[in-house]
Amino acid sequence: MCNALESGGIVAEESQTARTPDMLDQRILFVDAEAIVIDKPNGLPVDTPRRGGDSIVSRLDELKLGFQRPPVPMHRLDQDTSGCLLLARSPKARSSLQQAFEQRRVDKYYLAVIDGEIADEEGVIDLALAKRSSEKAGWRMVVDAKGDSAITHWRRVEIRDGKTLVEFKPLTGRTHQLRVHAREAFGRGIVGDRVYGVPGGPMLLHASRLVVPRDKKATIDVTAPLPEHFGEWRDEA
Repeated sequence: MCNALESGGIVAEESQTARTPDMLDQRILFVDAEAIVIDKPNGLPVDTPRRGGDSIVSRLDELKLGFQRPPVPMHRLDQDTSGCLLLARSPKARSSLQQAFEQRRVDKYYLAVIDGEIADEEGVIDLALAKRSSEKAGWRMVVDAKGDSAITHWRRVEIRDGKTLVEFKPLTGRTHQLRVHAREAFGRGIVGDRVYGVPGGPMLLHASRLVVPRDKKATIDVTAPLPEHFGEWRDEA
């Protein structure tokens, strides 16, 4: 696995301006001429919200690293989900990486804390999802046999204090897929998920590993450590 600036990576020169830990170029896990993977912090959306505010997209200039064009995010993570986010550094790279996603050759792994003890060691969740809206509650994703196919592999990592650390590997990329699947499969959702799980504190869902095969370059295989808000669960990952 590659979890640092290596494998022929390009290291940006230090700017003359003051840097803070919140700057995106300090959250880089992998970089070469084609792609960047950053460890997205929880609470920061990828796209700029309709009401405005901070986002990955509004700060892409922090990831230019000497290129004229800013990179482009290749997928999305929910605002409260942390971890591996892939960006393409050129139109050619964007096209190639997009094909890898469309052909389902990209493997994404997530770690989440479920509010309950899970007896089984592993399994597959195969529940189609659809978007439902209401004037009172807004929109959310629900299980619907007529919806889009959604498949998630999972394995139990550790049980502690009535909760379970689970690794998810989604085979499809539906909106809120893991959050809905966790609730439906285990009867209790993800800790900190205010919509589908158990409210209270930050959501404990983290994009822990990203594997991206490439035709003419080495496979990108990057891991992002669990952030501090996972507490003692960091020792188990």
